[in-house]
Amino acid sequence: MTPRETLRRLFDAAIAAADPALCVPPQLPPDDGGRLIVIGAGKASAAMARAVEQHWSGPLDGLVVTRYGHGVPCDRIEIVEAAHPVPDAAGEQAAQRMLAKVHGLAENDRVLALISGGGSALLAAPADGIGLADKRAITAALLKSGAGIGEINCVRKHLSAIKGGRLAAAAWPARLLTLAISDVPGDDPAVIASGPTVADPTSAAEALRILDFYAIAVPPALRARLASGALETPKPGDPRLANSTFRLIASPRQMLEAAAEAARQLGITPLILGDAIEGEAREVGKVLAGVALSCTRHGFPATKPCVLLSGGETTVTLKGQGRGGRNTEFLLGLALALDGAPGIHALAADTDGIDGTEDNAGAYIGPETPGRARALGLDGRARLADNDAWGYFAALDDLLVTGPTRTNVNDFRAIIVGLE
Repeated sequence: MTPRETLRRLFDAAIAAADPALCVPPQLPPDDGGRLIVIGAGKASAAMARAVEQHWSGPLDGLVVTRYGHGVPCDRIEIVEAAHPVPDAAGEQAAQRMLAKVHGLAENDRVLALISGGGSALLAAPADGIGLADKRAITAALLKSGAGIGEINCVRKHLSAIKGGRLAAAAWPARLLTLAISDVPGDDPAVIASGPTVADPTSAAEALRILDFYAIAVPPALRARLASGALETPKPGDPRLANSTFRLIASPRQMLEAAAEAARQLGITPLILGDAIEGEAREVGKVLAGVALSCTRHGFPATKPCVLLSGGETTVTLKGQGRGGRNTEFLLGLALALDGAPGIHALAADTDGIDGTEDNAGAYIGPETPGRARALGLDGRARLADNDAWGYFAALDDLLVTGPTRTNVNDFRAIIVGLE
């Protein structure tokens, strides 16, 4: 195989490890013939719902919301599509209907929540007194600010009628089981999709500090409600969460381990650098370039042929007018730092198949990338300054386009050292 084909095989192995068809069925509660109400949100939620349908013979109904283009056919569970990452009216309506579906249940009722990355934007029911327009504006500003996903989700929870444990509180006293696919560094249940079914350890005051730190405009009435604690979320120990159980069924670590095993089968030594790497995408690219160069020059921290694997969620602080997600920006930073170093190839992609808001999952680079770019008149540093990594890789025909994978275990990065 070529280095590019090898990289794609590792990426495919990572995606397969988080396939809802494989990881949902073993975690389902016993099917005793009783009714099961299914709710859920996220880029993987429709595929998770289909897996439930295929393995549940008893009475079943429900509603899940996923990103536009990520739905799959289901017979008993309704699939709604909505906008991501900035919420829209379809997500707001779905969230309100979900709250109504679990309202008034009894202690012997059973609810199954299917939660995955992307659920924060898709569960778009604003808290009382907050308009969707304000929530959209604040979300869009945070996404451009360079704030980390934990910070963004802290704010989202305190502007919501359904996140931060509020969905579980609405379902009480029914028995609630959450099956979650993690897309966040550290796999914190309270951060995955902003934790709609788990207690929230953050505070409204913390949300306000985050908004002020990133200089996000906050309407005066909303600022007053955050400062007063009127928008506080259910906290650990809240009795309304006593019947709620959480299970993590797929994670970034598992997908990296699957890619590592695939590398071993190809005779390539894998080194997992971490599943929770954060920071500015271009700066992370520069750092990992240094690690790759150390491998090729000194055989440390791994001897070639080797592959450096990592996951997590980098950030992009938007200053330019270009196009591109965090994975393409990471790769452009990596390519500029490597400057054509021989024998180093890389792939970076979002495991949901969509890097930010574009049509690609990510892209590829190789030793020839800078030279090919110069031959086309592409100025990599100028493109990076304009946040236009997508345009750079599109011109090179080096974008990775997979379409929606219908799972989401965050970003996947693989740097192969020592293959020609």
